[in-house]
Amino acid sequence: MPRYLIYFLIVFSFACSNHKASSVAPIEAPFSGAININIANEKELQKIPHIGPKNARDIIEYREQHGRFRRPEELLLIDGISDARFRSIRRMIVTE
Repeated sequence: MPRYLIYFLIVFSFACSNHKASSVAPIEAPFSGAININIANEKELQKIPHIGPKNARDIIEYREQHGRFRRPEELLLIDGISDARFRSIRRMIVTE
């Protein structure tokens, strides 16, 4: 193994071990009226803020082609759902 790679791994391991656990933002629990994106129809999906008719159809189409969403983060695979949009709606969706 090249020497520079060994140095990199040592430095990387040290850098990762110095991060405090409290610096990681906790995932907030979904609120009671959260919408299940695996069973919601187009009209129900549009109740989620920033999800319009096109996004709702794309979510349903993705679900039909690939099966159920296993995690809410899979919404990021839908064209038009950015990281910022996902973060703003995360608490409003569930997959179970």
